Amino acid sequence: MTTTASASQPPRDRALGRGVSTLIPQSAPQAPADLAAAALAAIRTVPVQADVLQAAIVLLQEMERTAEDEHTRSTAAATVQLLGAAVASPPDPVR
Repeated sequence: MTTTASASQPPRDRALGRGVSTLIPQSAPQAPADLAAAALAAIRTVPVQADVLQAAIVLLQEMERTAEDEHTRSTAAATVQLLGAAVASPPDPVR
């Protein structure tokens, strides 16, 4: 008998995984900017250290500056804006 990874996950995580895989199809090759845009559409609130966000902002700003195609640059810029807002805003209370 084989056990799938989803069998060991809580129902909420399995549902989230199905939602993400619907937004980000794995059957066809996708451009990194398309994958990032789809991931942003499926974003949920999770606790994360501000330093991690700061590091991501720096890397994405470099990508925004050096990327060859406009779609990648605009996706990086939008992500930088969202991460900057997340760092600037106080955390939501735990529900």
